Amino acid sequence: MASKSFKGSRSSLSISSDAAESHKPPIPPTVTFGRRTSSGRYVSYSRDDLDSELGSSDFMNYTVHIPPTPDNQPMDPSISQKVEEQYVSNSLFTGGFNSVTRAHLMDKVIESEANHPQMAGAKGSSCAIPGCDAKVMSDERGADILPCECDFKICRDCYIDAVKTGGGMCPGCKEPYKNTDLDETAVDNNARPLPLPPPGTMSKMERRLSLMKSTKSVLMRSQTGDFDHNRWLFETRGTYGYGNAIWPKDGNLGNGNNDEVVEPQELISKPWRPLTRKLKIPAAVLSPYRLLIFLRVVVLALFLAWRINHPNNDAIWLWGMSVVCEIWFAFSWLLDQLPKLCPINRATDLNVLKDKFETPSPSNPTGKSDLPGIDVFVSTADPEKEPPLVTANTILSILAADYPVEKLACYVSDDGGALLTFEAMAEAASFANIWVPFCRKHGIEPRNPESYFNLKRDPYKNKVKPDFVKDRRRVKREYDEFKVRINSLPDSIRRRSDAYHAREEIKAMKLQRQNREDEPVESVKIPKATWMADGTHWPGTWLNAASEHSRGDHAGIIQVMLKPPSDEPLYGTADDGPIDLTDVDIRLPLLVYVSREKRPGYDHNKKAGAMNALVRASAIMSNGPFILNLDCDHYIYNSQAMREGMCFMMDRGGDRICYVQFPQRFEGIDPSDRYANHNTVFFDVNMRALDGLMGPVYVGTGCLFRRVALYGFDPPRSKEHHPGCCSCCFFGRNNKHSSMAHTPEENHALRMGDSDDEEMNLSLLPKRFGNSTFLIDSIPIAEFQGRPLADHPAVKNGRPPGALTIPRELLDASTVAEAISVISCWYEDKTEWGHRVGWIYGSVTEDVVTGYRMHNRGWKSVYCVTKRDAFRGTAPINLTDRLHQVLRWATGSVEIFFSRNNAFLASPRMKLLQRIAYLNVGIYPFTSIFLIVYCFLPALSLFSGQFIVQTLNVTFLTYLLTITVTLCLLAVLEIKWSGIELEEWWRNEQFWLIGGTSAHLAAVLQGLLKVIAGIEISFTLTSKSAGDDVDDEFADLYVVKWTSLMIPPITIMMINLIAIAVGFSRTIYSVIPQWSRLLGGVFFSFWVLAHLYPFAKGLMGRRGRTPTIVFVWSGLIAITISLLWVAINPPSGTNQIGGSFQFP
Repeated sequence: MASKSFKGSRSSLSISSDAAESHKPPIPPTVTFGRRTSSGRYVSYSRDDLDSELGSSDFMNYTVHIPPTPDNQPMDPSISQKVEEQYVSNSLFTGGFNSVTRAHLMDKVIESEANHPQMAGAKGSSCAIPGCDAKVMSDERGADILPCECDFKICRDCYIDAVKTGGGMCPGCKEPYKNTDLDETAVDNNARPLPLPPPGTMSKMERRLSLMKSTKSVLMRSQTGDFDHNRWLFETRGTYGYGNAIWPKDGNLGNGNNDEVVEPQELISKPWRPLTRKLKIPAAVLSPYRLLIFLRVVVLALFLAWRINHPNNDAIWLWGMSVVCEIWFAFSWLLDQLPKLCPINRATDLNVLKDKFETPSPSNPTGKSDLPGIDVFVSTADPEKEPPLVTANTILSILAADYPVEKLACYVSDDGGALLTFEAMAEAASFANIWVPFCRKHGIEPRNPESYFNLKRDPYKNKVKPDFVKDRRRVKREYDEFKVRINSLPDSIRRRSDAYHAREEIKAMKLQRQNREDEPVESVKIPKATWMADGTHWPGTWLNAASEHSRGDHAGIIQVMLKPPSDEPLYGTADDGPIDLTDVDIRLPLLVYVSREKRPGYDHNKKAGAMNALVRASAIMSNGPFILNLDCDHYIYNSQAMREGMCFMMDRGGDRICYVQFPQRFEGIDPSDRYANHNTVFFDVNMRALDGLMGPVYVGTGCLFRRVALYGFDPPRSKEHHPGCCSCCFFGRNNKHSSMAHTPEENHALRMGDSDDEEMNLSLLPKRFGNSTFLIDSIPIAEFQGRPLADHPAVKNGRPPGALTIPRELLDASTVAEAISVISCWYEDKTEWGHRVGWIYGSVTEDVVTGYRMHNRGWKSVYCVTKRDAFRGTAPINLTDRLHQVLRWATGSVEIFFSRNNAFLASPRMKLLQRIAYLNVGIYPFTSIFLIVYCFLPALSLFSGQFIVQTLNVTFLTYLLTITVTLCLLAVLEIKWSGIELEEWWRNEQFWLIGGTSAHLAAVLQGLLKVIAGIEISFTLTSKSAGDDVDDEFADLYVVKWTSLMIPPITIMMINLIAIAVGFSRTIYSVIPQWSRLLGGVFFSFWVLAHLYPFAKGLMGRRGRTPTIVFVWSGLIAITISLLWVAINPPSGTNQIGGSFQFP
């Protein structure tokens, strides 16, 4: 293994801006990077240093063209950058706070052979230089790149040394190289010659923004290497030519005061079709639904007024408790029901999306995809609770998704820093070499191999290709071997580490004997490290924790598992693998493993902190304008799900959508759904209803974000919609400290509201986003690329068609080194990450808070329900795990209620009904206090012989019947317009009471402890692993794991059962039996017990395994308690039982 060091310093690099020299803010600390070449020379990897070189007038004012001659045949200039990208993908980058950033060149990543040319550690020829065992440079197909005609095999570093220090002579034939373009200065993507030399005063930000103005790098030269002036005129709106959908008036280039543009006549005459449409709920369903809500509100008000005016003087305490509880229930129901007044459905048109973005047109003659890029985030933290095989299957479903390969990137966040996860991801990248082309060739659905091979239906249905059966059999065999490798990784890593550790101990003992020849040899203690496949220490968490190698103390790690694909399709052949891949694109999306740095003394903010680290790293490496986040157990079930979400983002008005939320669907749930794990009432009723307001809440996974919305910016045209709100431009409209005359067109939409109305400028951005200039420069680029197409006069803030057909910039080492710096533990210090930017900190339910902040700034969200489920995941079917999951959600809601994210403090930009919905999110756990009291009221009524009303008169029964009937009718109509089933609604009602009497109460107590006493709440992962019984798919359902959360429901059940027995005994033995009070108490007790039935069933364990003695003892205990009550409080003055009733 070769290790390359980047010398770190936190004081030499400054954040530059275009502000005047006066009034400059203090220079914030940052990091610079260097690399020592194999020849001993140090090369700067600082992007600002490279920019300063490029920005100097010496380099910018002239261009030297060397005409091609027989001795000088120009090589494709992109080859040098592709070679650098290969070097990056074969290196493991590590670094962090006060440490050197290193690039460890790895011979191999996993024990098995990497057989895809994009994969890290891919197979290839070895360098022919004696003493060097590095890999030879290769192209996209893995073929060797040999710079000399003698075909002498040479690696990248040896080639650079030969060019720089060896006189440019080939070590093989001793002849000069005819081309020396492959030097290390090509690692910076901005080092390419520009189409026309700009003035020397051009700012660095303007040079960054020039990437978006349709010139970029593909316009620079023709294939002959000469500047193509005609092409420049065609694609940059010169004095003649036609190449853009947005055409300037009267020769104006569109950068005037008004930026007025018009469409060419060819596009105006073309019919415009929307990408999405609203499907309104039929009035025959919605009108009665709203009428019933109004009717029930009136009946509840009359009922509560009657209850208050008719107290039970015989049991005023019982009456008082019941009335208070009923008032709260009515208020809680109102909060839940009002946001449901405007439910809607939506539909997308994928054919229109393809026509607009992937069909040849005047602005896109080649028909290359004009869709924006998507960065997919997958988060995992513990390989024991989140099995690597589950995560690997999720990764494979992402890599095989039906989205342009060059526009897709996948980032895996391993917050545990485990080598097991790292190697599992590498194995997944290796298996993707056969799985992804197989899915593309045969149109496989779903594209999660575990789910696909376990399908119950006929796998050969609708498969027309004759070789499908053979291909499926071979891929199935490869997948079985892949699973064996994944499942054997823990033992493999342990055995490997033990072997290397034993070797190190032997070496140390030999060295000790040599140093101490006559002295007795003492046992040598060496820290037991965890070793990677290439024989080096794993920089993350070791199996045996040590200093700087534990779960909360390890370096930041970035490994490019699959380097970025080529821009053009790469078709396979019949010899590319076990299956015939002729005419199948074999490219794979970018796959990056990320483990952020963790150090003692820093608050790492759990999942929210990990997601923010991914946001920064991805902005530097791929900068997709949209981000899809998934849990490690939620895979892509519909390969076109991302296209469905993109329909909303790219439609007219889509630039004001902050995220598209997909419903969560689950697999592995027991058929009866005992604990309402599917949660269909929430996902199909509440979320559809919120979609008719400002949009659904963010639920933590299956969500497609707009990147700039995560950055904390206001939506476009926010001042048009909310003229009273304070906003300020991204670069400042009248910035006194800025040399820019006006805000560029690309930044009109980047506004961030400030309460003090202080205008932002470049010097203030590091205070918000940190001191990475490349991160800050990427923000307006992401905003521009995320705009809808300006293909209709009504589309505001659009971008020209064809602007995103240019190739993605290639990765270089300085880019990855900068990504290492932004995932360090100190980067967020004194910034607004987690407070206003990115995922919001301070709550265990960071998802709801993050979505709330976006809605509070005026953004809208959309709920996308696809015909085929977009994503599927797993949910805990065990009672204890389910209760702990609900506890975490409820605890987060309590935290929200006691924080500044309370809906009471929402801005005027949030609609009233949306505010009520968020208010309900923070209040619903407090219902548990009143619910527990109300569940005890029937028992107290039976024990005392009283009831909540004086008598069961007709008025009370009429109100009760009306309230119950309206509730049932509302449920029926909700079932009608949402599509759920009656059983699902009933399961939701049951678990509402189970969770309300257990987890919600504990959440309220924990929340109060945190607010009042400052006691932090412990967060535990929801287990994604299954039960031990492999023969039973639902074995985990019957496992009884004791938790203190079970105490309140058990107590409620026992007391109600005893109270029923006592109530019957008292009534039977009384002189004047009060049958009406008994019936009232028994009815409500049975109401409570019916809701707690799933809980009781869960306590009994597996069906048929409950011992008979349990039922015998339960009956005996009930009889004994009832007889004891009669003995303690016997009826007086009579020997008869039940008044006139006598036993025969």
